[in-house]
Amino acid sequence: MDHLPPQAAACAVADSFTAGPQFAAGHRWKVLGVGVAANACFSMIFAGLPSTAVAMRSDYHLSNSDLGLVLGCLGLGVALSELPWGLLTDRWGDRRVLLAGLGSLVVWLVLMLALLVPSQAYAPTVSFLAANLLVVGLLGGSVNGSSGRAIMAWFSEGERGFAMSIRQTAIPLGGGLGALLLPSLAEAFGFAAVYSLLAAAAAACTFFTWLWLHEPQSHRAVKPGIPLAKPATAPLRSVAIWRLAVAVGVLCFPQVAVLTFTTVFLHDFAGIGTLVTSAALAAVQIGAMVMRVWSGRWTDRHRNRRAYLRFCALLSGIAFAVLTLLVALAAPGSAAFAAALVATLVLAGISVSSWHGVAYAEIATLAGASRAGSALGLANTLVFVGFFLVPLSIPHLLAATSWAGIWMAAAACALIAWPILLKPEPQA
Repeated sequence: MDHLPPQAAACAVADSFTAGPQFAAGHRWKVLGVGVAANACFSMIFAGLPSTAVAMRSDYHLSNSDLGLVLGCLGLGVALSELPWGLLTDRWGDRRVLLAGLGSLVVWLVLMLALLVPSQAYAPTVSFLAANLLVVGLLGGSVNGSSGRAIMAWFSEGERGFAMSIRQTAIPLGGGLGALLLPSLAEAFGFAAVYSLLAAAAAACTFFTWLWLHEPQSHRAVKPGIPLAKPATAPLRSVAIWRLAVAVGVLCFPQVAVLTFTTVFLHDFAGIGTLVTSAALAAVQIGAMVMRVWSGRWTDRHRNRRAYLRFCALLSGIAFAVLTLLVALAAPGSAAFAAALVATLVLAGISVSSWHGVAYAEIATLAGASRAGSALGLANTLVFVGFFLVPLSIPHLLAATSWAGIWMAAAACALIAWPILLKPEPQA
């Protein structure tokens, strides 16, 4: 520092005390790993617990309407908390918010293990079960905005779609693991095993978040992301961000229908057992994982995120329309019909679950890295409005129409989202 001007030397000395630990550029993959793990963990809860719907309905003595209310409250909790957690992330930083959210989630799951496990002598009331899952949703809402903001800051523009898509594979990854493990655990060992597994997973994620997730300002070697200067328009005042967020929310309605009521649909309508329904849900999640990674890399290369989103909405509408037709022409009891039903449902589920990473990358890019938490919080608020409304509405819609009516409504939601999505920008 002997050759530096006095002011620059003073700044360098100050930086040496405030910069914190140094990280190589490769550390950004550990940050991405934390984001994937945290989202997968919470996905095991909000996408995995619905796969235990048949066991939950039996063990907790629930009607279909009760089941819809209970599962809906999980989504309501996330919807209520996503935007506040996102705003808090932009103020406090990714690390603090994710640690606070995951740590609190561990504590609450342990309390559920102690107080909420049904037995022959004790069955918690519907309201008590719903209230506990509401709190789980409130705490889990911390995961999306905080991990997304960290990834946006650690990765450069040419990598963001790919990185965000990898992070979004955590949703089907966690949901697939939940679909494979939780129904069997619930049937064999009861919900004590279910809550124990979820608490252990959340505790492991909390540890690795503490170990690896740091603010990007605390390193020098990593490639910088987009500038942290605030964009001209705040995310909550941007028409483009609102349009994307609304379209994402509407497009999630049919996805939520697949995640929350597939087990009930296949069990009640087609008489298909737990093993096949779990495999069907796992296939949806695995297919969604593959498509999210591919679409992130592909749209990064071609700079066509908006066109891809509109294509997914249109394809999803067509897929659910085909499923509606198949259900209307039902031939229950036929093995061929059962196989066609499961295959069509899996294809429709994949088509409506393959766009998330691309959508979140586009929303966060429009907002800028310093406001990504708020923008992602807004989007996920509307997403989890669907996780509240859809499970609550399906039993009533089913009573008024049929399963064909359910899937027809899913097709309509996908087609409604298509014109709301932003049109591709003209190529320079």
